[in-house]
Amino acid sequence: MSAAIEQQLAAIMRGAEFGDEATARTMERELRERLAEGRPLRVYCGYDPTAVDLHLGHTLTMRKLRTFQDFGHEVTFLIGNFTGLVGDPSDTDKTRPMLSPEQLEENSQTYVDQAFRILDPERTIVRRNADWLGKLSFGDVLRLASHFTVAQFLERDNLARRFERRDPIHVSEFLYALMQAYDAVAMETDVQVGGSDQLFNLMAGRELQRAYGQQPQIAITLPILTGTDGHEKMSKSLGNNIGIDEPPNDLFGKVMSIPDSSLRNYFTLLTDLSDIEIEALLGGAAMEAKKRLAFEITAGLHDPAAAEAARDYFESTFQRRQTPDEMPEYALAADADGGPAGRLDRVLVDAELAKSGAEVRRLVEQGAVRVNGEPVDTFDRAVRPGDELRVGRRRFLRLVEGGAVAQQSGGPDA
Repeated sequence: MSAAIEQQLAAIMRGAEFGDEATARTMERELRERLAEGRPLRVYCGYDPTAVDLHLGHTLTMRKLRTFQDFGHEVTFLIGNFTGLVGDPSDTDKTRPMLSPEQLEENSQTYVDQAFRILDPERTIVRRNADWLGKLSFGDVLRLASHFTVAQFLERDNLARRFERRDPIHVSEFLYALMQAYDAVAMETDVQVGGSDQLFNLMAGRELQRAYGQQPQIAITLPILTGTDGHEKMSKSLGNNIGIDEPPNDLFGKVMSIPDSSLRNYFTLLTDLSDIEIEALLGGAAMEAKKRLAFEITAGLHDPAAAEAARDYFESTFQRRQTPDEMPEYALAADADGGPAGRLDRVLVDAELAKSGAEVRRLVEQGAVRVNGEPVDTFDRAVRPGDELRVGRRRFLRLVEGGAVAQQSGGPDA
């Protein structure tokens, strides 16, 4: 290894969270010993393709994998196309819906492309755990299960709460940890990266590796990233997520919307800035710190030029409240009198700035819809060519004349 062991150790352990000091000390000691062997370590993280889009919360583990790559270690991006059949119970207080193999495969197609925004494609091994889990016999599963007790599983907070409430806990959910543990055995891994809610599963992998005569893997767990609300775990279902595939302007703007209380964690977990740089930024104006954070994240997922353009767009549009020179255009069809016109709610739905007429009504009531810079108080008002529409902080639309459009017929969705 060209980099000093202590340098690697500091970079790898940055931002890691284990829940207790004893585990943290054990993992650090074992990692130092493994690095001292002077060989590339086998490192992996698994991602169950239970959704189509990845968000910034997923990038925490990807960034850690990239750190290992940059130090010359062997990194595997594992798609959990078998574990995903069950769904991980680690971070939920209810049973996850089971997806079909076809659904999982369809979702997984997008995962690798999104992950390569962070990982080096030429240095990333992509594998699927159905390749070995699908070959296990029932006898094999029984032998795996013999290494764990029901009491061990019920010590997990979320399962304990469900047990106390007498909520259903399916045996398949217990098997999830066994399957993830066997991933470590099948790949003979040195290190597994995961979220802090995954610690039980990672430690189960250590136990199973010992049973199979392997050196137990080091667990590197990272905290759960809060969403734009600053309280709940980042999740698409909660509407507080920032997607990896967001356009630069949207990505920059969403990062700017996070609360000040989240700045330190975002800087530590989502940027490569040093602790000294972070402290200096946090000691200054919050707006400037957020713009630097948004720039670093946007540049990491796109490129510096795109991040600079997004910063300029934010400053001109939101800080100085200017309307952007360039915005999407929408062609209005002729009304009954022969002149082009449209109805606000129908235009916004047809142009995909709102999902339904009901959503337009809510946005109008919240003061989130403007026409030519002025807030509107009626959802069904007429709009004409030359009008500039704004929904929320980042969505704009300029109306132009010409073309037949679907929103001219029928009423808005309820």
